[in-house]
Amino acid sequence: MKKSFLTIICLVAAFTANQVLASGDAAAGKSKVAVCAGCHGGDGNSMVASFPKLAGLGESYLYTQLKNIQSGERAIVEMTGLLDASSDQDLHDMAAYYNSQQRQIAGAQDITLIGYSEPSQVLELGENVYRGGNLKTGVPSCTGCHSPAGTGNGPAGYPALGGQHADYIESQLLKYRSGERASGANAKIMQGVAERLSNKEIKAVANYISGLN
Repeated sequence: MKKSFLTIICLVAAFTANQVLASGDAAAGKSKVAVCAGCHGGDGNSMVASFPKLAGLGESYLYTQLKNIQSGERAIVEMTGLLDASSDQDLHDMAAYYNSQQRQIAGAQDITLIGYSEPSQVLELGENVYRGGNLKTGVPSCTGCHSPAGTGNGPAGYPALGGQHADYIESQLLKYRSGERASGANAKIMQGVAERLSNKEIKAVANYISGLN
C-alpha cells in the first residue's frame, strides 16, 4: 500500500510539479559556465565523484537547482556567492547549455557489501531496487520518475540519473534521508523514498544507476 501510494505521488507530480518552460540559450550559456567548469567540467562531465555531472541532466531541473542555490534555499558551501551576479536569464542559459551536452557514463563498479558474496549480487540488488523498489518496506521503484533507462522526466523536472557518479547519488540519498536536503518541490517525495532505504540499498542502487545509459 505504501509503495502504491508513493508511486502515485511520483506519477501525479510528473503532471503537477512546478514546470519551467525551456527558455535558455545554450550557445549563450557556454560563455557563462566558466565559473562552474572547475568542479563540473566545461562540458558538464565532472572528473571528481563528489561533484555531479551536469551534462544532459534536464534543463528544467538544472534551472531550478541553480535558482535554489542562488537564493540560498539549497545551501552548497562550494557554491556560496558564485551565482550572485547571475541574472535569471543567465541561469536559464547555463541550464540550457549543460543540458545540451552529452553525458559520459560513469559506469557501475564491482563492489561488495556485507551479506553479498559476489559483486554481481550487489548489482542485482541495485537493479531490483531501481526497477521494482522494495514492497516490504514501501520503497517505490525509481523508474516511475526517473524512467527505466535513467533519462528522467524533463517537463516534470525529474533529473536524468543514468551515468551519474555513484558517490554523488549515494550522498544525495543520504541527505534526503536525514532531511539535510529539503529544497525544491519534489524534496518531500525523495525524502519519503530515502527514509525507507537501507544503507546497503542506497549504495547498491547508486552503483547500478551509474551504469545506466
